[in-house]
Amino acid sequence: MRRSGSLARRLVTIRPIHPIRTLRRRRPDGVRLLEPFDPAVVPVSPAPAGLVGAVPTVDDPDAPPTPIPLLPGEPTLRRRMYFALANACTLVSILLGMAAVMLSLAGEVQVAAALLLGCIIMDAVDGPLARKFGVASPFGAQMDSLADMCSFGIATPLVVFQAMSGELPNWAIGGACALMAVCAAIRLARFNVSPKDGRFFSGVPTTLAATVLAISTLVLADVNVVFAAGVAMLALMMVSGFPYAKLSQLRKVPAWLWPLPVVGLLIDIQVTFLVLVAAYLVSGPLLWAVHRRRAAVI
Repeated sequence: MRRSGSLARRLVTIRPIHPIRTLRRRRPDGVRLLEPFDPAVVPVSPAPAGLVGAVPTVDDPDAPPTPIPLLPGEPTLRRRMYFALANACTLVSILLGMAAVMLSLAGEVQVAAALLLGCIIMDAVDGPLARKFGVASPFGAQMDSLADMCSFGIATPLVVFQAMSGELPNWAIGGACALMAVCAAIRLARFNVSPKDGRFFSGVPTTLAATVLAISTLVLADVNVVFAAGVAMLALMMVSGFPYAKLSQLRKVPAWLWPLPVVGLLIDIQVTFLVLVAAYLVSGPLLWAVHRRRAAVI
């Protein structure tokens, strides 16, 4: 009984993992080896070392809780102003998203879609501002992700739902918009924990998906079952692993191709917009196939 009780205690005892611990393993010949523990598999807190909020530090168990500084580095007045400016853009994105929700519920769908474009502009500004002024922080990154979920994962599907309401059955509209919200959450969470690639996105970016839906609400005259299917397809492409080129890669497009979309927009804005969106969505699977073929050759 004592032996089994000791074994049970050992089984239920949770030992904390420390990044400098080593892992033991045996070789086939019985020799025991020590391997360094890989800290990359341990979740890392964005907080500075030694500042763990309400949890007392090991060195001083009686120390009072220490708040975690939101702005890393020297907290000068100028850096605080820059930090506030960058995060103010994120807050404006949240407010515009909330305004879009309220206006769409009041029947002002076109105005709500225009406000979503304002959210997209704010999302494109806050990050570059923070990096330009040297005030990028884990707090700002988390705020940006939460704002994207509010504006692009909640407000955008709701505006689209209101735009399609009455044109299609509620189950079809609600299913497509709910899928958009779920895929946006998955996409944003995966983006926060995945390594970044300077050339391609893994899946369609949430911001780009919201841009497509907002412009579609503004320019498309007819909303039918094809549009609902397009919303669902766009949501699935967000969580796919297909590589999609970033805007910086567009400079590699031949110069003679640039006038084509401009002329198309002047002739028929709806058809040209749908063709551009379809071409971008198809580019992901095509790039994936090209990369797989090259890898197979190598």
